[in-house]
Amino acid sequence: MKPHWLAALPLLLILPLRIHAAAWQEHPEWAKAFAEANTHGTLLVYDERADTWHVLDTERAKHPYLPASTFKLFNALVALDTAAVKDEYEVIRWDGKVRSIDGKPFAEWNRDQSLASGMRYSTVWLYQEVARRAGQERMQQWIDKAGYGNRDIGGGIDMFWLSGKLRISAEQQIDFLRRLADDKLPFSPRAQETVRRISITESMPAYVLHAKTGWGTHAAQNAANDDIGWYVGWVERDGRRWFFAMNLDLSATSDGAKRVPLTKELLRQLGALPREI
Repeated sequence: MKPHWLAALPLLLILPLRIHAAAWQEHPEWAKAFAEANTHGTLLVYDERADTWHVLDTERAKHPYLPASTFKLFNALVALDTAAVKDEYEVIRWDGKVRSIDGKPFAEWNRDQSLASGMRYSTVWLYQEVARRAGQERMQQWIDKAGYGNRDIGGGIDMFWLSGKLRISAEQQIDFLRRLADDKLPFSPRAQETVRRISITESMPAYVLHAKTGWGTHAAQNAANDDIGWYVGWVERDGRRWFFAMNLDLSATSDGAKRVPLTKELLRQLGALPREI
């Protein structure tokens, strides 16, 4: 028979984790900003120093959606550690197929690419190619090692994050981003440093912004079967970090332009970004 203190040990180990669990603070006032943008969505922000989660719509922040092009962050890590590319600068030749946005050819996509340029311009065909080079088996191994989303890559090696079965929530996005920022993913330090570097979208004297957008077709799971828009990343400012993940319903192509300014305005309200002059 086990001593009573041994039987209680599992509970004693769990209790400190619960006691020190970060607080979740709801921000219903953020709904006004989404309403003014004529959309619905969630924003989740983790303030590392304060150990506080700021959120609009907790239920939605925990709901999994297609990651769409936010998966490029993970895909780049796999590409580097499977030698699908030798580095972020290796050129992959354009196949000559013209890609368009809203019926108009998008010049930045219709040319030779690298991991770095593909991240900057969110070039779908480039990241599809490196996923094919990595292959289904190795991709699944990395997904499982890192515990990314629901870990389901059904739907094709070059489509599973775009229209397949992979799903991830805003909360899980931030978990992934925090591990990437801290070099705690199961990838090599070189790969993680490279992806941190190529994910920088703004480097200013006052702050550095790492970020990635995503657009999932018919993935909003609402009655209108709208698209889903993502904007995820983190801000480094004055020795502090704020990790964020937002998604919103896109009912029109023009709605995609709302992701970044809407998120940045709410980050300013939290003090993560400086106020515009």
